[in-house]
Amino acid sequence: MLETVKYLIGTTGPSGFSSKSTAEEVTAGLCPDLRCITAIITGATSGIGAETARVLAKRGARLVLPARSLKAAEDTKARILSEFPASEIIVMSLDLSSLDSVRRFAAEFQSLNLPLNLLINNAGKFSYDHGVSEDGVEMTFATNYLGHFLLTKLLLKKMIETAAKTGVQGRIVNVSSSIHSWFSGDIIRYLALITKNKSEYDGTRAYALSKLANVLHTNELSRRLTEMEANVTVNCVHPGIVRTRLTRDREGLITDLVFFLASKLLKTIPQAAATTCYVATNPRLGNVSGKYYSDCNEASTSKLGSSLAEAARLWAASEAMVSADSYRPFPPQY
Repeated sequence: MLETVKYLIGTTGPSGFSSKSTAEEVTAGLCPDLRCITAIITGATSGIGAETARVLAKRGARLVLPARSLKAAEDTKARILSEFPASEIIVMSLDLSSLDSVRRFAAEFQSLNLPLNLLINNAGKFSYDHGVSEDGVEMTFATNYLGHFLLTKLLLKKMIETAAKTGVQGRIVNVSSSIHSWFSGDIIRYLALITKNKSEYDGTRAYALSKLANVLHTNELSRRLTEMEANVTVNCVHPGIVRTRLTRDREGLITDLVFFLASKLLKTIPQAAATTCYVATNPRLGNVSGKYYSDCNEASTSKLGSSLAEAARLWAASEAMVSADSYRPFPPQY
């Protein structure tokens, strides 16, 4: 109850920011600015991702905007350039639900010979309807988690090299959700079940599963980066609940009524982008890794989300799923 009251009134946390802070506010007064930063932001064509891109461009970052719809990405680029004409923005093709597309994007980005300081895995999908990716994985999981897992894996060497060459610490931000706590059970078994059996599919639970996977990915990747002594950190964020395309998958009187009644709990898009921008840019978070943030302050994950054993297990299964040589969506041991 106390936490809800703090959220509603925007009580400032240890970071100096709150649920009411905006992306522009949390990035104001950065020293140094972001003109030396190259950032890849997935899902930047609308909502939270678009605001994240706009604010980072305002602060001087070079942006790479990968998107399934090049037109939507070009529209985002045009909007940002109309406000900040000096921005450097590169639009590239990427469908996160396709492992081949992720591999092509990574190869094309590498061919540009650009540095990479910041990777924001923001793109998200919620679907009431069951679907399976071209790689044989349930579509929500494939898009929200597995595509980002492979993307991060393929770009990690570039990030480590950039950090070593420039001395600027690299940062990876995984956008999750507090809804990750809604999932309990065996992750891999449930994924196999909803992939193979449409009748077992539940859109909300599938979404919660994918967001739990984002949290676990953060934990295991942080551990591995520490072992490698890489000058790169990874953290996870809950942006808050906001009325974007993600939450408006269905329109109608009931949906409108629910959003009206819940309006006091919903964030504006600038507020929802704040935690991502804070974790991506704030100097206070140097050398901070493997943490979960909400309302621009460190928060706690679910018990399952903090399980190091589960994080390692999911990593091993994910490696098998993205293997280009011997692809098996669900190895027998899982």
